[in-house]
Formats: sequence, structure tokens, C-alpha cells
Amino acid sequence: MLNYLWFFLAALFEIAGCYAFWMWLRQGKSAWWIAPALLSLTLFALLLTKVESSYAGRAYAAYGGIYIVASIGWLGLVERVRPLTSDWLGVALCVLGASIILLGPRFTAP
Repeated sequence: MLNYLWFFLAALFEIAGCYAFWMWLRQGKSAWWIAPALLSLTLFALLLTKVESSYAGRAYAAYGGIYIVASIGWLGLVERVRPLTSDWLGVALCVLGASIILLGPRFTAP
């Protein structure tokens, strides 16, 4: 369960960092938005290394599902856009997929 905490925190920092660049480049905000963006993206990368996984690729794949959860949450909380039912259905499928990738049994090819 600690993995999900690391994933969630990493997602928040990744989204915040990308959002800061979005504000600078797409919304015409000050270039000072770059500093928190870089700090946030650095924290994202560091947090993602905390995940218990034997392989980085598997950790990143599972993280993708949790990133989607955080992105829909960001949409509602920060951008004040109400997520659709289809958004939440997609979130549920992604969390299920992320959980299978992270927690599923490991089979070897015959």
C-alpha cells in the first residue's frame, strides 16, 4: 500500500510541475513559474524511485494508472471542471490495471 502513496505524491508533483510550465507557456504567466516547475518535477522523479519494484518499467507502467487518478482529481480541484462519469469509469479501469501490473503474480514463459 505504501507504493500507492509514493505514486500519488509523485503524480501530484508531476502534474504541478507540468501545470507550472503550462501556466508560463500557454497562459502567458511570468518565467518565474519555471522555478517551482523544475523543483516539482525533481521531487516527482525522486518520489518515483521510492516504489518497491524489481524493474523500473513495471513501476512506471503501474504509476501511469495512478497518474490518471491524480489528473482527474486535478481537473476537478484545481481547474474546477467537473469530471464526467466516463472519466471516473476510466479511472477505475486504470487503477485496476495498475494494481494488476504492480501486484499480479509473475509467470515465466515456458
